[in-house]
Order: sequence, then structure tokens, then C-alpha cells
Amino acid sequence: MSSEPEDKIAKDSGDESEDESEVLEESPCGRWQKRREEVTQRDVPGIDVAYLAMDTEEGVEVVWNEVQFSERRNFKAQEDKIKLVFDNLIQLEHVNIVKFHKYWTDVKSEKPRVIFITEYMSSGSLKQFLKRTKKNKKTINEKSWKRWCTQILSALSYLHSCQPPIIHGNLTCDTIFIQHNGLIKIGSVAPDTIHNHVKTFREEQKNMHYIAPEYGGMTGEVTTAVDIYAFGICALEMAVLGLQGNGDSSFIPSETIEASLNKIENRMQADFIRTCLTKDITKRPTARILLFHQILFEVHSLKLLAAHNFVNNERLLPDNLSDEAVDKKNEAEDKVIADIRHTDGREGVQWKYSQIPTLQLEKFLEDVKNGIYPLTAFALPAPQPVRPRPPTPEVPESVKSASPEPVDIEQRQILQIQCNIEDSQQTQLNRLTLFLRMDDKMNRHLTCDFTAEENGQKLAQELVHYGFINEKDVEKVANQINEHMQKTSSPHSSVVKS
Repeated sequence: MSSEPEDKIAKDSGDESEDESEVLEESPCGRWQKRREEVTQRDVPGIDVAYLAMDTEEGVEVVWNEVQFSERRNFKAQEDKIKLVFDNLIQLEHVNIVKFHKYWTDVKSEKPRVIFITEYMSSGSLKQFLKRTKKNKKTINEKSWKRWCTQILSALSYLHSCQPPIIHGNLTCDTIFIQHNGLIKIGSVAPDTIHNHVKTFREEQKNMHYIAPEYGGMTGEVTTAVDIYAFGICALEMAVLGLQGNGDSSFIPSETIEASLNKIENRMQADFIRTCLTKDITKRPTARILLFHQILFEVHSLKLLAAHNFVNNERLLPDNLSDEAVDKKNEAEDKVIADIRHTDGREGVQWKYSQIPTLQLEKFLEDVKNGIYPLTAFALPAPQPVRPRPPTPEVPESVKSASPEPVDIEQRQILQIQCNIEDSQQTQLNRLTLFLRMDDKMNRHLTCDFTAEENGQKLAQELVHYGFINEKDVEKVANQINEHMQKTSSPHSSVVKS
């Protein structure tokens, strides 16, 4: 990836020009706004251009990617297949994969386009990080290398276990991003569907040393093995801080790759990479098998297993505990959290609250929650379709209104619910407050005024009608409301607000 242009540096320093922030185009639903500024982290064959954009609902920056088809007939023939692939990409949910938000097609322009919105990774690519490290004459320690490899393989194993398997097809250090906390995310999942049917892919095969030998000719069936080869090159670059090409050419001969492998002092590390780069695709291991390779796999500690249990049951985390529970924890410094007991009479081992440095534990739990320490010792379930958040209704530009009529149906379900009723002595209206924890870990805060004519069941049905809760949660919400109503002198009303 080339060095960032001056206008990009200006933006990072806060001096963004008015031209760059100008809105060039909107998505059909009006949620995504394309800006003039191009995103430089996009060395992806098939992606013609990528712009910085704004998600007007969440208030965050995203990437607006455009794929231009060279011929309208090619696009028409592939349209159904493209939609199927992109519908699957939207369903992907993995902590080590850049989030794919939305896509749509534009057939009005001279050349048809597929436009898709992805998460914006502001921290930069792994390639940039490796260049900076090498420039500062530093090295990457083996512990960091193992952690990065594990996260990349965890993402690949997830993609490859989809039905049908999703092949990344362009895994490079430019399409792998690293955040400030060490979290790795794979981006630019550009499906083979795009690769084979756009002009730019055949014209520009960048980063050729990442392309597996069987992929170069573009003949025959492409398998997940091409991603393993590309991962092997990434793992090698991470170990030696980059591979030197032939002048301006991105092609790196096998002799150079072999010479770089020979520079690695740890023979097990070198052999691990070499198995990924074998030309015999039948001998290339899967991502799942590589996760259990001796160089990466470690028996998980009791501390890590406990941390994952805490994260998976968020009600146990300190921020979600009641004041009473926190007080009890503080009183129980000598309470045993976990212990090991031996049946042969040997002295056991105990782990107590008093042995845990609070700040260190909080940092470790945060890292586990962010996906930096994935569990690889257990069977990884095949990815299940993720219940998407309610889609923004598509409104044609010509009839777009300031207050669209359609109401979204809430697909998420409630994990936790808190209810509160304020009894008003002055008026016939009381105030109901609901705090909901949804199954995608997002919170929803609702309030409404109520009168004596309505009960919990009626209010819960109104919440479904307005798209605030799932129909399956009606009884749960109604019971909570009725229970709290009994504690007050007055019952309720019906103006629902978010």
C-alpha cells in the first residue's frame, strides 16, 4: 500500500476541507452518505473505488465500496448469484471480520454498479504496522505473532465453515487490519463472484505473491486452500517484517520466499508457514487444523476459561452487577473463585478474590470480550444466520418523505429487562420506564405515560406494533409491567416514545 496522501494526513490532524465532507451520493434508504474523500486501504482486485461515508443513524464513519461491471449483459447474467453471495456476507458475524453492513445495485448508470457498505478501520492495515516497525528497527515478538495468527485463522475457519464455504480470495497484509488494543480484523472479503466478472480484476492482479499457484491461471475450481496459501505469506511477512519485491513488481520469486523462511530462527515456526505454502493443495492443512498446530495451540488456563464464561454471561460482569452484589464481592476477599483438588492426597491449589489485581483483571476481561484471546480448543459451530437489526425501509428518491410510514419489525429478542413506574399524585398519568438488553448486546430505553384503562398486555402489544420489541417477548414484558403496576396506586396509558 502506498504512503498516505497529504490530504489524508490533513484530515487526521483535524484540518478536513469542505470538499472532502461534501455529500456526493446517498443510499436508496438515505442512511448512508458518500463523501468525496477516497479511502486508501483498499488494494482489492475488483473494487474500483472506495470512499469514506457517514452512517447517519449510528453517527459513525463507514466505507462506501463500488464495483463497476464492464458490460451490462455480464451483470444481468450474474445478478442473482451476486445477490445470493452478498446476502450471505451481511449475515456474517465474527469478532475478527470487518462488519459488512449493507449492499444494493445501481443499474441506472451506463455501467452497472454493486455498492456495499463496510466497517471503517481507522487504525490502519497490518502492512502499515509492519513497515513502521521495520523502519523503527524493531522486531515482532513470537507471542504477538502467535496471537495474530490465531485471530486470522479463527476468522478463516469461520468463513470456510459456511455453507457453501466463503473464500476470501484476497487475503493480504493490506486487507488485514490491526486495532490499538491488538485486535486483528480481516477486511475486503471480495467473493470470487466479483473477481471473475469485473474488468479491473483481470487488469490488476496486485500483491501477486499472495496468489496461490493454482489460482494464477484462473482455471478450474478455486477452493479454500487459496486462503491458506495467502495466510502462509501473511504469516511469513509478520515474522520477517515484509518481503522484498523486484523493483516496482509485486511478484516475489519462490527463491526469495524460501530465503525468508530460512531467516526464521524457530524451526517449528518456519515449518508451520511452509506447510501453508506447499503447491500440493491436498497437503495444505485447513484453518481449523492449523489452529491446533503445536506452534499456536496451548491448553487454555483456568483464568481464560473463567473469563470467557464471564463474558458470555454478561450479567456476571462488574458493570452489570447490582450494588448489593458488588458489596458482597468486596466483603468476600478470601472467597475461593476456583480450586484444583487432587485425589491422590496432594495439596490442592486455590484461587481467591484477594489474589486478583483489579485493573489487570478488568483489562484481561476487556481483551477477552474484544476477541483477542479466542478459544480454539472446542469445536467451532458452523456459522448460523444472524438475526439482522431491522432494515431501514427502502424509499425511492422521488417519493422520499421526511417521516416514512412503514414501521420496522424488531427481530432481536430481550435478554434482560428492568422496569420502573413513577406514581403521579397530581395527574391521572403515571410514567413507565423500560430498560431492555437485546440479544445483540445493544440496549434500548423506552418510556411511556399510562392511565388506568390499560394493562401490561395492552402496552406490550403496542411496543410490538411500534417495532420496539419482538412479538415473542410480549408475555415477558407484560408480566414485568403488571408486576410493577401492583406496587403502585394507579395503572396506565399509551403514548410510546423511544
